[in-house]
Parts: sequence; C-alpha cells; structure tokens
Amino acid sequence: MKKIILLFIAIATMLTASTKEDKDREARVQKQIEIEMKKEQKYSKEQTFYQGQYYDLKGAEVNPDSLDTVPEIPVDDFNIDSVYD
Repeated sequence: MKKIILLFIAIATMLTASTKEDKDREARVQKQIEIEMKKEQKYSKEQTFYQGQYYDLKGAEVNPDSLDTVPEIPVDDFNIDSVYD
C-alpha cells in the first residue's frame, strides 16, 4: 500500500512539473514572439522610410544643363612616399 501511495505521489509530482515546464515554455515562446513582432514592426517602419514613397524630392533634383557652369576643381597630387623615408 505504501508503495502505491509513493508511486502515486511520484507520478503526480512528475505531471505537475511537466505542466509547469510547459507553461514556462509557452511563456518564453510568447515573449520571444512579441520581441520578434516588435523587430518586424521596426523593420517595416524603416523600410517605408528608405523606400521614400511619401517624400517629394523634386525640389532637390539637379538640372543636368546647369552642371556645365560648375567650375572643375583641380586634383592635388597627394604623394606620401616621403613619409616612409
């Protein structure tokens, strides 16, 4: 009789422990899902920013005909050989 009671207690303990483990696991999964959803929302918000659908950039366009009037800046010859001597 004592063995049956001990066996029953052992089985009940294992079942409650596994249920608690399942609940903890579900809580961790839900928490991770929430974190990933926040990351996805941030990513989608950034993508709408980078796509530029809602921005009017026509005022910043450059007229290609006006580029001829911009003076050309001469390139300075940069020589660093004397640094290593």
